[in-house]
Amino acid sequence: MVIATVREWRDEEGWGVLDSDETPGGCWGHYSHIQMAGFRTLSPGQLVDLQWEAPGFPQDGYDYRALNIVPRPA
Repeated sequence: MVIATVREWRDEEGWGVLDSDETPGGCWGHYSHIQMAGFRTLSPGQLVDLQWEAPGFPQDGYDYRALNIVPRPA
């Protein structure tokens, strides 16, 4: 896992973009990959631990896709 920062999050659509040095251009993330109880959401600027993949085809325009997103303690 790497440390990433939430660039944007769209609750109404259930996805967002995460930035890390290892995922240039951003990593697409879906709410189902957030490891937390209750309503799964993230906030811009929030730090997370990120496990990602490069599936070989763009996911909504992003070359990287999240597999696990773990919010870091504030």
